[in-house]
Amino acid sequence: MPPGGEGKIRLQINTKGYQGSVNKSAMVYHNDPDKKTLILKMTANVKAAIYLSSRYVSVYGMEGQSVTRVVDIKAELDKPLRITATEFNLREKLSYTIEEIEKGRKYRIKFKSIPSPPQTYTGFLKLKTNYPERPDITIRIRGRIAKKG
Repeated sequence: MPPGGEGKIRLQINTKGYQGSVNKSAMVYHNDPDKKTLILKMTANVKAAIYLSSRYVSVYGMEGQSVTRVVDIKAELDKPLRITATEFNLREKLSYTIEEIEKGRKYRIKFKSIPSPPQTYTGFLKLKTNYPERPDITIRIRGRIAKKG
């Protein structure tokens, strides 16, 4: 393109898996001799069909100790939300409960570690929803039980 010419740049943000404020930037190289690059910044506020207070749970504690962590799940659409657990692969390490806080709108999942010797582990809880916009939710879990003293 000649100096002083115009062009178009098309940028897209893939918002899948994001919620809330999302910031992205792109570096554009051009032929201006004084400034070879330009940074374009984009901000989006992604309204997800289902809000999760966290997609990850970290369970850190001492051997013999029980630790509790909480994840809140909230419907963001104007229709009732239902969730059910479909798969959980840490039954020997954690227990969990699903509590309906506000009928069809808000759920709370409480993870509680089972007292155990020192170890590390990773796993997940998979949930099924009645929302075609987000039919599945996976909450990833990391745990580390440290030795006392």
